[in-house]
Amino acid sequence: MTDIYVGLMSGTSMDGVDAVVVDFSQQTPALLAHCQQAIPQSLLEQLHGLCSPAANELATMAEASVAVAQLFAATATQAIAQARLKACDIAAIGSHGQTIRHFPELAFSLQIGSPSHIAVQTNIDVVADFRNKDMALGGQGAPLVPAFHQAMFSHANEARFIVNIGGIANVTRLVPGKSLLGYDTGPGNTLLDQHFKRHHPNVLDYDDNGQWGKSGRCQQNLLEQMLADKYFALAAPKSTGREYFHLVWLDSFLAQPEFAQITPVDVQCTLHHLSAQSIAQELFDADKGKVYLCGGGDKNGFLLELLTRALPKLTLSRTSELGIPEQALEAMAFAWLARCFKQQQTGNASSVTGASRPAILGALYPAK
Repeated sequence: MTDIYVGLMSGTSMDGVDAVVVDFSQQTPALLAHCQQAIPQSLLEQLHGLCSPAANELATMAEASVAVAQLFAATATQAIAQARLKACDIAAIGSHGQTIRHFPELAFSLQIGSPSHIAVQTNIDVVADFRNKDMALGGQGAPLVPAFHQAMFSHANEARFIVNIGGIANVTRLVPGKSLLGYDTGPGNTLLDQHFKRHHPNVLDYDDNGQWGKSGRCQQNLLEQMLADKYFALAAPKSTGREYFHLVWLDSFLAQPEFAQITPVDVQCTLHHLSAQSIAQELFDADKGKVYLCGGGDKNGFLLELLTRALPKLTLSRTSELGIPEQALEAMAFAWLARCFKQQQTGNASSVTGASRPAILGALYPAK
């Protein structure tokens, strides 16, 4: 029986759909292929609208769900071809879908990207809906990737801290002799991207290498007020999303009279500092081990410069040094979660999410 799985992932930054093909037959999983497809602009705008606080129309969501599924299926097919394999060689596809709502306090998380459409289009069984079982057990439903980090990266004698800088940033703490911990630290790229797009509507969807932000000046009073937000003081387990850290959240600060004269470029610079500081304050004891970065934010030179400055005693490495490329890691995690489901193994870590117990995550959508 084949032990090759496909993983599909698109994160909160919506910078593209990642597909991986992974062979789990050996002790160390082998990445056979990895590819990424951009989300078409019209669909991207539709998804951004569905993520915004508003009374979204159900038909719009359903239409977008089919479009996301078609894009996911096409990306999976491309990765399988890149690995020189056929559908019959794949045990299952693990599809995360595209998150448009994540409200742990209301015990639900909504990902779109119809798994049935992916299964039919690829002729491969699909495992999806990984988060809601954890939430039914009182958990946050996120982050789910720390359990994969533990399986891949834990070391008997060395503490390792895995920092994923996606739309939302999160940290996994792999400390020998201690329970696995992982949680969302706050905004990674999401506010940077949204604020940049607001002021540059006809260019890129992101601040390339943080160049615009770097040209501004950090406004310390604004930064301190943002860091005083209640989320940053919450104890783990905790998770968040762009439903919380969005432009309405940012505008609630900018509307204050004392910040009325701050220029957009200075706001962008301050948002870079916000992401860096909210990550750095969760690495207070990382000098006892090593820090490994992954996610799209590790390509933002200004953000990494600020992180390095905030953590002068640390060397920031990348997960590729541990054998897994940064951009492939999250998609690999959902291939692994699909395998856990097929083998009837638990996929969540209750010490991370706060669920009452470990559980088998996901639901099966057969191709037949």
